[in-house]
Amino acid sequence: MVKPGVVVPSKIRESTRFYPYFKDGIGAIDGTHVPTIVYGRDVSSYRNRHGIISQNVLAACTFDLEFIYILSGWEGSAHDSKLLNDALTRRNGLKVPRGKTFLVDCGFPNRRQFLAPFRGVQYHLQDFGGEGRHPENARELFNMRHASLRNVVERIFGIFKSRFAIFKSAPPFPFRTQVELVLACAGLHNFLRKECHSDEFPIEPDDEDSSQPSLLTKTEDEVDVLQTQEEQRENANEWRNSVAQEMWSDVLNEENRD
Repeated sequence: MVKPGVVVPSKIRESTRFYPYFKDGIGAIDGTHVPTIVYGRDVSSYRNRHGIISQNVLAACTFDLEFIYILSGWEGSAHDSKLLNDALTRRNGLKVPRGKTFLVDCGFPNRRQFLAPFRGVQYHLQDFGGEGRHPENARELFNMRHASLRNVVERIFGIFKSRFAIFKSAPPFPFRTQVELVLACAGLHNFLRKECHSDEFPIEPDDEDSSQPSLLTKTEDEVDVLQTQEEQRENANEWRNSVAQEMWSDVLNEENRD
């Protein structure tokens, strides 16, 4: 896996849509399902909401389409936010550099380290397609740009599953091997990105619906252990609101100059 950078990624730095609003962003996080084979009493817990037996895989990636972190092996019925909580509490788990943030969807709670979109506001890029469907307020504009930037994690899942066709169906190996196979292929993906600089694969759309509501009630930030969860939530929401308002004000000022 690659280490998250400390400088502003070029994808953000070189775009007026993203800079300076997302200048602290270092990547995106999401979960995806990989078909798996399990036996016995475990079968029901590995059945996801589509009725498929799968392992839920949590991934963090850079804006350059490289994996930073992979957590595989969780039951298909587990919610993404539960995986994130596990990743943060493991000894060698996911580390977020101080002052940096990952973009996540609304299946995760909004925190200073995990920037989520506004709930109850249209979010997916197709929601803004076509004439007359441009953002009409600060929250819609924030969600549109957030979705455009966070889309990198959906792209990396599409490339990953196209590149390693073994994940189109459940690999015929012991479960532990299936889990480690995901990790090994993620490492190979990173190697090929660095050495070959090519992803000439028809990217397969990930069928996971990222608009599912969060079921999480416990996720601790590591910024200040004395902060309560309620304080964390309020501070993160205030920060997100200020970013959205700054973004909207800049758009209105540009329109007035034109």
